[in-house]
Amino acid sequence: MITQLRLIIKTMRPKQWLKNVFVFAALVFDRQLISPESLLITALAALLFCLASSLVYIINDLTDIDADRQHPSKQHRPLASGLLSQRTAIITAIVLGVITFPSAFLLDLGLGALVLGYFFLMLAYSLWLKHMPLIDVMIIALGFVMRVAAGVIIIETERFSPWLFVTTTFLALFLGLGKRRAEIELLEKEAASHRRVLDGYSLELIDQLLTIVLSTTLMTYCLYTFSAGITPDTYPMMLTIPFVIYGLFRYLYLVRIEHCGGAPEDIVITDRPMQATVALWGLTVLLILYLP
Repeated sequence: MITQLRLIIKTMRPKQWLKNVFVFAALVFDRQLISPESLLITALAALLFCLASSLVYIINDLTDIDADRQHPSKQHRPLASGLLSQRTAIITAIVLGVITFPSAFLLDLGLGALVLGYFFLMLAYSLWLKHMPLIDVMIIALGFVMRVAAGVIIIETERFSPWLFVTTTFLALFLGLGKRRAEIELLEKEAASHRRVLDGYSLELIDQLLTIVLSTTLMTYCLYTFSAGITPDTYPMMLTIPFVIYGLFRYLYLVRIEHCGGAPEDIVITDRPMQATVALWGLTVLLILYLP
């Protein structure tokens, strides 16, 4: 029983839940982090996105089980390896659906619509859209924007800048393209047979797109810092720009030189320089926004 529970949790991919930290963007940047009520409701919204994304992962593993068995790393997933039965996975998916969507609508109608829309968007991605070059990474970016929008909807925001939506979009595109590049390098000539969409990409195209998206991500974040003046005459958020520059450069370095990037969430968890950069950026943001 315990072993099966561990396999179910692994199939839900808790490492991917790190992406749902974007739900907290509105809470932090609207300076409501110290509000217990706003913090609780945002945490619940993030939890619902975790459950909705896990539901999509289970459905994706069920539909891709044959292809995953041919993949060098995905073949070790519980369903592809046969350690977890398809029946158990289906029951888990039903339970997650019954819990997630009614809870989201009970918490907030707007949040419920977003969570449900996110689920169907990611389901369409898993079944069809992930096979369409460029559309695939754009859908991934839209998923991140929906997370940020959920955080805005669930609390009453007063200072949240729309530039953060734009920055989120380009940052997600940057990470998604880096992941595609890593997959092409890992699978080499067999890339298209494992993931059909990779046949529509080349390393040269992705490198050009990465350059464009990196520049745009940095530009839009800088524009956010200009619009986030604590007083009309000061722009202290500009102090966070060096951390963003290094973080973007570090990720590009890991993708191009270290041949990492297949799982961006693993980089945040395991790469010490990236951890230090994110921590220093977060600390600087909190000091600027919350110190009197």
